[in-house]
Amino acid sequence: MLVDRRTLMIGAATWAAAGTSEGATPDAAATPADAPVERVLGIGGLFFRSHDPKMLAQWYQVHLGIDPVPRDHNHSAWQQAAGPTAFAPFPAGTTYFEPQQAFMLNFRVRSLDAMAAQLRGAGIEVKVDPEKYPNGRFARLHDPEGNAIELWEPASVA
Repeated sequence: MLVDRRTLMIGAATWAAAGTSEGATPDAAATPADAPVERVLGIGGLFFRSHDPKMLAQWYQVHLGIDPVPRDHNHSAWQQAAGPTAFAPFPAGTTYFEPQQAFMLNFRVRSLDAMAAQLRGAGIEVKVDPEKYPNGRFARLHDPEGNAIELWEPASVA
């Protein structure tokens, strides 16, 4: 089965278009009877290996605005905006991202064009997909360690 970004993100875009709010749960009709009562609220962290964790954390902070994990409990962790999140295991042989990469980050952005211009201004190569999908627009870049990053500007809800 070929999975592309239209298929991958359709559920997230549909969820967003339905006007759900943070912490909302699907209605009872859409939830199977044997589904667990308790559900996770969202992703609480993303942990991955790096050859130079300090440098990579600084790169994500400078270029994407993601604050590093605080060094003590007196400071807050990075807060993301509420919105759809796609959770999608891919087949092991996918060509959607590099074979040596076990995961790919997808970040929602307010303005794909503004973010791409900002990154290009910092000397970072960004490839904006010229196609506009029903669920939004996409771009691809790589962090300094070669990890693929996808930027997603969700389609506006009319």
